[in-house]
Amino acid sequence: MDKKMRVMTEKPLNAETPVQSLRSWITANSVFFDRNQGELSNEPFSLEEWKLSVDGEIEKPLQLTMEQILRMAKIIVADTFECSGNGRALLKEKARGNPWTIGGVGNAVYGGVWLRDILQIAGLKDSGKHVSFEGRDQPLGSAGIKFIRSIPIEKAISTTLLAYEMNGEPLPLKHGYPLRALALGWTGANCVKWLQNIRVLERPHEGFFMDKVYRTFQEEQDSKSGEVVTTLKIKSIITQPLKGEKLGVGPIVLLGAAYAGESGVERVEVSMDNGQSWADAQFIGPHEEFAWRQWQYVWEAKEKGDFTLMSRAINSQGDLQPMNADWNVLGYGNNGVEEHAITVSVR
Repeated sequence: MDKKMRVMTEKPLNAETPVQSLRSWITANSVFFDRNQGELSNEPFSLEEWKLSVDGEIEKPLQLTMEQILRMAKIIVADTFECSGNGRALLKEKARGNPWTIGGVGNAVYGGVWLRDILQIAGLKDSGKHVSFEGRDQPLGSAGIKFIRSIPIEKAISTTLLAYEMNGEPLPLKHGYPLRALALGWTGANCVKWLQNIRVLERPHEGFFMDKVYRTFQEEQDSKSGEVVTTLKIKSIITQPLKGEKLGVGPIVLLGAAYAGESGVERVEVSMDNGQSWADAQFIGPHEEFAWRQWQYVWEAKEKGDFTLMSRAINSQGDLQPMNADWNVLGYGNNGVEEHAITVSVR
């Protein structure tokens, strides 16, 4: 792991990407954020020992080798996903969980196969309405709860990838080797690593990681009644300058990234006066369906003083990023403009 990563817990490993590494359209594998619930043995294993099992509400249960998967039609796609709790530490009211700032997000180019192609081989039954994923990692803690998540069949057969490559390399061990489920445009909680079992279900999987967490709920509310965390919310972050930087009078280049999950980003606006006025930023770099959009703005700083810089995104449906996030017990989905503002000094 890169020493610049900010480690929140060692076991399981949870660490966020340094802000400077978010300035590139592609986030390097070595600094891509780490979010884990269980633990994987560091002992190497042979792909000859690994098989992907597919069972449940299907006509023909499968046991697929990596060789068989590699011979299927290959898909290459860019995808931005973030930890569901990214930005939790920036909320004005404290929420439970790891104190992520803005580094629980990244963008990578993945190679793999469509999940729908495998499900087509298996033969979906009409009773198959959800798909669950289980990895090779082992649970931590005395309760022994496995990390298993499920997604609706509509997402599974439309835009869910089974990835075996990341940024042109075999999927690194810490990012899910040999195979990872990627529900494109959805949060990392829906992207199970070290995949070994896919099960087609009649109803959503029931268990701790479906019913107690990764749902937005309020105090005194039953967690299971809360909304399941799925697609990324519309959001913009500032990656340059850094919070608290001292800058000189003259042109100052602001850099950032904006993402909106399945809906895409149409525009980014910036403010240098705490939201009193806004100007359009310029997009830079590639534009892919599920990937973030990098942006920049050249600010002519003519006066000395302290300034609050903000950015906000508008998605393809015309929805504007909110000024403040909707708080929930576990601090999921913080996309507030004010929460992500930074202060700088011009001297």
